[in-house]
Amino acid sequence: MEKSPNYDKIRERTAEYFKKANIVITPEEFARIEVADLGLNDIETIGLQLVTYVNTQRVCAKEMVLFPHQICAEHKHPTIGNVAGKEETFRCRYGKVYLYVSGEETDTTILERLPEAYKKYFTVSHKIELNPGEQYTIVPDTLHWFQSGDEGAVISEFSTSSHDETDIFTNPHVKR
Repeated sequence: MEKSPNYDKIRERTAEYFKKANIVITPEEFARIEVADLGLNDIETIGLQLVTYVNTQRVCAKEMVLFPHQICAEHKHPTIGNVAGKEETFRCRYGKVYLYVSGEETDTTILERLPEAYKKYFTVSHKIELNPGEQYTIVPDTLHWFQSGDEGAVISEFSTSSHDETDIFTNPHVKR
């Protein structure tokens, strides 16, 4: 990933969100904060910031930050061969997270609020609202995307092994 001049400021802003959630990260973890702009160069709208604590062949643990109204693009974690896709549990630590998954449509207004350039790349609208202390588990091969509320959000992710490079995004322009 090419380094943008504002990534250092974004990392500092991300660390401030960890503090708001009372999450302590080490200087080494601060240096590893990933700014995932998904290749769209529109980080304030689409993307997220994260630090990965551990990612082995069996488990993964991450902290993710979304700035106010920032969106993680719609995607799924596919099964590849006989290896099941990633199963992940999101636990909201700070702010509010609107998680959208496959299933019965429950929020018809969200697509109206998405930026026009991205609307066609969001196809699921079964909303799950997560507040601090609430969590939801996403099973493999489930299309999903998420967005923070007015305050931004901090989300802990506990999952099976993470292979972000195999994620399938609805938007063909996304690069992970």
